[in-house]
Amino acid sequence: MHIVDIRATTVTVPLEAPLLHSNGAHWGRFVRTIVEVEADNGLVGLGELGGGGQSAQDAIAGLREYLIGHDPFALEALRFAIANPTASLYNNRTQLLAAIEFGCLDLIGQQLGVPVHDLLGGRLRDTVPFASYLFFRYANPATGVGEIRSPDQLAAQALDLKLRYGFSVHKLKGGVFPPEYELECYRTLAEATAGDLLRYDPNGALSVSQARRFGRDIADLPNDYYEDPVWGLNGMRSLRDLGIPLATNTVVVNFEQLATNVRDPAVDVILLDTTFWGGIRPCIKAAAVCETFQLGVAVHSSGELGIQLATMLHLGAVLPNLDHAADAHYHHLTDDIIIGGKLPYIQGEIAVPTGPGLGVTLDHDKVEQYAELYRELGNYPYDRDPGRPGWYPLVPNDRWADPTADQPTDL
Repeated sequence: MHIVDIRATTVTVPLEAPLLHSNGAHWGRFVRTIVEVEADNGLVGLGELGGGGQSAQDAIAGLREYLIGHDPFALEALRFAIANPTASLYNNRTQLLAAIEFGCLDLIGQQLGVPVHDLLGGRLRDTVPFASYLFFRYANPATGVGEIRSPDQLAAQALDLKLRYGFSVHKLKGGVFPPEYELECYRTLAEATAGDLLRYDPNGALSVSQARRFGRDIADLPNDYYEDPVWGLNGMRSLRDLGIPLATNTVVVNFEQLATNVRDPAVDVILLDTTFWGGIRPCIKAAAVCETFQLGVAVHSSGELGIQLATMLHLGAVLPNLDHAADAHYHHLTDDIIIGGKLPYIQGEIAVPTGPGLGVTLDHDKVEQYAELYRELGNYPYDRDPGRPGWYPLVPNDRWADPTADQPTDL
């Protein structure tokens, strides 16, 4: 089996409402690039990646000449063919490699008639648990609904998601409003979801002193972990005496950083992202290192549609040391581009696909529908806030949003 073609299509899938984060916002939609890897036997493997509100279609097209004729089974060779570590200093292709790896694994599974998790050692669980992923949100300009900027709105959203999907772990994406205001929101969330585990993630926006104060003020709550309160391993290391598990998806995203964290511990829980690490297989290698040194692991979300969600599920299925619920933006989406629509949550968990390969199939009508929407709306700047023209954050930040300010009327 050899690759004969690679196609990329950029789609825009609407969210319920714009999602705010420390660097800006998801502007009411996800921009995702869908990759199709076609083999000489007629099979097509699927991949997916984001791009911070930007299309990666041209970048994928630029790999076509590298990959025509490549054997999808040759996954180690693939890594060096398109993401040589020294060449990557000039053309970082880690997430492109991930999308191609997804497609190759999908092809291999289809060719052999087995699900991807069987290629990765076999599943240890049939479902993967997820946390609710709570964002501060602007109202949807088209409908006027969906706003979450107050403590009570946040608590109501968490309870609604718990009722609908069965979540018992709740993660707040912070770093948007002043820390003392977000502390009020977090404590209100804890009171509303009494007995459930909590996570707070300001995306490295706090200073060490701010993070220390915030950590002390939440120490009495049922914290699952405290995620990326500050930027950098040394800053994280300085907070270990708080007694709250520290987690990251930003400062341990490769093996060099993982080795540093093992040698001089800073982080307790490594959030493995199938795109940030360059594929499912590197995540499994990283998880094995974490197992050896008793570090916790979880599956990270970088804003997925059904294809990448399938990779997250296959990863979660095979990890013996998966000791935290996974993240997913998925419940914020209004639709998906796979046949059957969005994969369902049942009691806070999603079933691992059991069909050949990734176990999901493109709905080509949906792909065309949302490709047309992308052509209409175009890209958006992930690192900007539509409600604060000209704004950008510092790290650590002191340019906080005002939760009472007017909302954008158009995206």
